[in-house]
Parts: sequence; C-alpha cells; structure tokens
Amino acid sequence: MWKVQPETEYEKRAGKWPKKHQREFVAVHTNLRTYLRALNSGAKVEQTRYGFMHSEPRGVVAIDQKGGGVGLKETRLYVYVNKSLEIIHLITIGDKSTQRVDIQYACEFVRRLAERQQS
Repeated sequence: MWKVQPETEYEKRAGKWPKKHQREFVAVHTNLRTYLRALNSGAKVEQTRYGFMHSEPRGVVAIDQKGGGVGLKETRLYVYVNKSLEIIHLITIGDKSTQRVDIQYACEFVRRLAERQQS
C-alpha cells in the first residue's frame, strides 16, 4: 500500500495557501488521489500517466489543477515517487510565478534524498 509523505516545505506552503485559490488546492489534491488510487490498484509507476501529470528532472512529477473546473490559476504539486519504498513525497506546491524555483527545490530535494538513502 502506497503512503503519502508530506515534506516540510510542502507543509509550510500548504498551510499558507491563499484562501482565494482553494479550488486549485483541492484540484491538485484530487488529482493526487487519482494517481494514488491507480498505484494502490497495482498500476506500474512508469505506465501511469494522466493529463494532469508533468515529468520534471530527477524523477520529479508535477501534478496540476486540470479537471478542477474553469478559470483556475495554474498550480503545481511537486512530488517524488519512491518506488522501492512505495512512498509519494509531497515536496512543495506553487503556482506559475514560483515554478522555476519550485522545480529547482524539488530536484535538490530528490538529490539529497538519494544521498541519504545511499549512506
């Protein structure tokens, strides 16, 4: 059974998520649940792709707000799927204005995670 592990940066940002963008917040988490259900049903990580998923460097996946309704601000939930431990790390969440920094942060998170697992 796959687990979801919220990381510190995600928790910090999620806790401060603007009230005016709650629909976007709900939409990305609904999409995360769709992905999680597929994995828990036995789908392979490499074969499970939805229109709301975007591949980023170092195996990071960005889950967006698609399917959440019209007029939503572009939002991304950055996750890392650790296949060996069956954990989805929630790394950070942001919008288009923080996208570049969020991707850099997520890639650095995965690099540090890999170093910790090797030692």
